[in-house]
Amino acid sequence: MNEQSVMQHAAHAETAPERAGGRIAIPLYRRVLDRFYSGCFVVSMAALALMGVAVLLQIGGRLLGFSVPSVPEIAGFSMAASSFLALAHTFREGGHVRVSLLLAGLGDKRRLGFERFALAVALLLSLMFAFYLVGMTIESYEFNDASDGVIAIPLWIPQSFVAAGVIALSIAIADVLIESWRGHMPGYVGKEELPH
Repeated sequence: MNEQSVMQHAAHAETAPERAGGRIAIPLYRRVLDRFYSGCFVVSMAALALMGVAVLLQIGGRLLGFSVPSVPEIAGFSMAASSFLALAHTFREGGHVRVSLLLAGLGDKRRLGFERFALAVALLLSLMFAFYLVGMTIESYEFNDASDGVIAIPLWIPQSFVAAGVIALSIAIADVLIESWRGHMPGYVGKEELPH
């Protein structure tokens, strides 16, 4: 067994269910978290679809000679919601850009230590980001801030989706960090690396 297959096996062990009496038993917390990440991703895709519909309406309106109000704001808010709500699912699936050149040459034990350090720093940064985003959203709600378009969209609505996406990312990072302290290599290890 080479080092890459050992790492892939360790990465798989994080989400590998335990067998109980011939049946596969997936822990409740794992099912809840995986559904939570998938739910955030589904809402993200719905926001992306809304953005596409808004842009198509604007294009169609120009061709047919009518104007759809506040399309740029709606498309922009939808794009922000889509981008941030997809963060947790993308992180769990290894879709984020990671610089792993240094880590590739380390053994499993030292790499796990570096992964733990990076995850702890990432968790701290994402929690700080979430704290300030939630504060900004509450402030927008209290002051009734709205967009400048024809349709005055309350800013707390799109801001709450952005804040929820960063909170979901923080939960995903904490989830992987806890698993790493249980001795499992993060599930994204091996997914981002091309096979030799």
